[in-house]
Amino acid sequence: MTDAAPDYHIPVLLQTTVDGLNVRPDGCYVDCTFGGGGHSREILRRLGPNGRLLAFDQDADAQRNIPAGEDRLTFVQSNFRYLPNWLHYYGYAQVDGILADLGVSSHHFDAADRGFSFRFEGALDMRMNKRAHTSAAGVVNTYSEEQLANLFYLYGELNNGRRLAAAIIKARAAAPIERVEQLVDVVTPYLGAARAKKDMAKVFQALRIEVNHEMEALEAMLTAALTLLKPGGRLAILTYHSLEDRLVKNFIKAGNATGKVEQDFYGNRLAPMKPVNGRVIRPDEAEMNANPRSRSAKLRIGECIAERIDGK
Repeated sequence: MTDAAPDYHIPVLLQTTVDGLNVRPDGCYVDCTFGGGGHSREILRRLGPNGRLLAFDQDADAQRNIPAGEDRLTFVQSNFRYLPNWLHYYGYAQVDGILADLGVSSHHFDAADRGFSFRFEGALDMRMNKRAHTSAAGVVNTYSEEQLANLFYLYGELNNGRRLAAAIIKARAAAPIERVEQLVDVVTPYLGAARAKKDMAKVFQALRIEVNHEMEALEAMLTAALTLLKPGGRLAILTYHSLEDRLVKNFIKAGNATGKVEQDFYGNRLAPMKPVNGRVIRPDEAEMNANPRSRSAKLRIGECIAERIDGK
């Protein structure tokens, strides 16, 4: 069995992330973000003949990375927000571990026709699922000035979101903004020279999150994981920006998006999970040098405790 397709995506914190799942040879596991298949292949290496792995990816391109002749793996071309539906469909009430690498695959950043990167000219697309209706061009050309300003602030964490939104509204009044290079030309004058590349990346991040409904999908998956994991089951999540990391941290700590731990009448904690790693895990210097796109990665691992919040 070969490693993940290197031209598609280099898996981040490969051994550490899969170690965090505490894989049992006869267990059932879920890889929510199959991509190049790196984490899935490592899980399969640790599974016995009766182990099972369900691998999700909404991008049809990922299917070319499915290991040939591997009957322990079931590939599901779907967004992981529908995890409960698919597990029910395949007859699984609960699983032993769930993994998600929330980073965008190198394949997407490096494919000019997908529109994920400002480094290339091409259609302003950014859809992970090519069958989805709304592209980044759709957002840029139809959202109101207030909507654009809000998404740049919330998802890009940009303080000049209103100026960016106003510039887009003015530009699209003259002609639709349908290509990456058009958007770059419109927003560049409003980005400081010292941080131009970083802020441009945040503009594209904000649009990508909106187009793919990434935060809603992540919250739906985390909520489902609380009941889909068996007692003692593990959740291992790799995040790449503060919005994702904060949400994952809160769910592992408290079982909800706020991070506030509920208590019963006697003051006992009702959190359904506990952190496995005390501190967030980051790639070491060697990995960051070998794979610069791993620099922003953070790994958090949680374990489902026996005394469930729902009493199960």
